[in-house]
Amino acid sequence: MSRNDGRTGRASAPVHHGEILQGVFSHKGILHRGLVTLPCALYSVRASFTPGNDSSLTVFPRWKSKAKRAAELALAELGLPAHGHLGVSDDVPLRRGFGSSTGDVLASIGAVQEAFSSPLPTETVARLAVKAERASDSVMFTSTTVLFAHRDGEVIEDFGYPLPPLRVLGFGSAPGAAGDGVDTLALPSARYSPEEIRRFAELRTVLRRAVLTKDVGLLGEVATASARINQRRLPIPWFERILSIAEEAGAVGVQAAHSGDIAGLLFDRDDLAVDSRTTHAQALLRDAGMTEHWEFSTDG
Repeated sequence: MSRNDGRTGRASAPVHHGEILQGVFSHKGILHRGLVTLPCALYSVRASFTPGNDSSLTVFPRWKSKAKRAAELALAELGLPAHGHLGVSDDVPLRRGFGSSTGDVLASIGAVQEAFSSPLPTETVARLAVKAERASDSVMFTSTTVLFAHRDGEVIEDFGYPLPPLRVLGFGSAPGAAGDGVDTLALPSARYSPEEIRRFAELRTVLRRAVLTKDVGLLGEVATASARINQRRLPIPWFERILSIAEEAGAVGVQAAHSGDIAGLLFDRDDLAVDSRTTHAQALLRDAGMTEHWEFSTDG
């Protein structure tokens, strides 16, 4: 059994900016729902866990039930009772597609691990995250790109390298100011046609090549195709207009949160003209009524 000397464990977790690819994929002869997450450094979640001697585990804020469940699962995994106090804080906008609940869960698991100096394998953390919130994004895999079965908690494919380096011009896809977001839990599970499932297999192959060769253009093609398929489930307003803006500004593609209202224009981070391209794209988005913008880069 792991032991604690009375210290508080602290951890932070990243968020994401929706998906590069999401659909249904074959794994061990069975079709699984899977996704490839776009990491985002704009926001983070922080958690602290202090073991206690009473017979309960408390959390603040009290509504962070998924974070509490994650801490309970991590303690059980370490063979420890669910005693102590968990605190969670963040600056993540809710219901937008940034993966705030996954951040809560991962930071909480991390705080428990740190409190007892007992690191868990990433695969175990992924499994616990899915148990805690029913479906989880893949931001716990920080050094590689994975196709993740977000409802099963296992890796469908590890592509072996991070995503190619990107500059992302993110924006709220609802015209005007910040929207009300999306109630992810209220969304029905997507149902894909046989043709779409075949298309996902093709996109998986293209993504594999994009990651291996660091081809930003291929990555953009995958993201755009996935966003287009997602139009049937959670439509982005003025999607065709956004595609034309991407082309005019020289973006390599468009990506979207498949359960949120944020989207992004993808640019080659190392393109010498990337600053002027993103500035031009901002003006075009603003003219189209999409006035909420932000920027970030991925490390590659």
